[in-house]
Amino acid sequence: MKLKLKRADLERILIVGAAALVVALALRGGGETQVEMIYEESPLTVTETSAGAADVEMQSTVCWYEDGDGYLVPVTRQVPRQDGVAKATLALMVKSSENDLAAARMGLTNVIPEGVTFDLDIANGQARLDMSKEALNCSSAEEELLMVHGAAAALCGFDTVEEVSFLFDGQKRSKLTHGTDVSGTFTAEVVNLESVATMASGYADQVQLYFPSGSGRLLVPVTRTVFSPADISTAILELAKGPKTDSGLERPLPEGCGIKSVKVKDGTATIDFTQEFINVTQQDDGGQQAIRAVLFTASQFPGVKKVEILVDGQPYTPAPETAATFLNDAAEVMSQYPGVIELD
Repeated sequence: MKLKLKRADLERILIVGAAALVVALALRGGGETQVEMIYEESPLTVTETSAGAADVEMQSTVCWYEDGDGYLVPVTRQVPRQDGVAKATLALMVKSSENDLAAARMGLTNVIPEGVTFDLDIANGQARLDMSKEALNCSSAEEELLMVHGAAAALCGFDTVEEVSFLFDGQKRSKLTHGTDVSGTFTAEVVNLESVATMASGYADQVQLYFPSGSGRLLVPVTRTVFSPADISTAILELAKGPKTDSGLERPLPEGCGIKSVKVKDGTATIDFTQEFINVTQQDDGGQQAIRAVLFTASQFPGVKKVEILVDGQPYTPAPETAATFLNDAAEVMSQYPGVIELD
């Protein structure tokens, strides 16, 4: 099962009423994917507008950073529309004074060593990424893994890329300086893979869950191994269990919140939570990250276009300030980071 992040187009800005929420998901694809939360009170209004400066057409792209706790975190950023946006995305992840400042404003760090340049060929779903010799300058095996998995996840976010192979300074290598195996191909399906206790051989699969970071500003994708069908019901149940206790991540749903039912029909996923779900409104952000965690976790499954949240069988209406968003939108994250540096 491949779990891949997609892209959304910033040209379409979604305006929503107080009782309706649409998330323009920064998931896989050059087009836009929308997941609408359904409520009875008000309809959705979509307004076309320009996303960038008057003379610059903009588009969104998803960069991957490290959050200080060893997690790779996707952030949606705006860049001028251009050919070769995949290389431009990787270039934003290279350590430099400008890139490091942008990452620091979000409490993150870049994962590709300073000075690295790229040669990229994409054909038939295969991306061959040749990183310059500076990529061999990682200081540890952990940094090598972050670099390789981050670059692969960024490239696999494009419709044209299914898997990535690496060259370094024009040469195929089996291992990097600190022993990281780079002999095979990489996908985005095991980003932030949770460790699994040794178990008897049997059926196992993976689902991707979204948990708030320790600060609550970011949603972190975590790949969890499950020993049941990797469907939406399993994913929502695992989301309700929360992250591992030593993960440094936060529980998105309130303690004791259960799942009464999960149903998918005609593109709509209806998730019925127990009464404890309403306690999300007591969270610092009014429950916005909790709702986003549900939406992004549900949206990984093909065909899910709308999400309806019920509480004890009744439609749940979020607070009016809940607004349209991209996954970890850079501007939003920067605005929430304490001590942010304002640039002229």
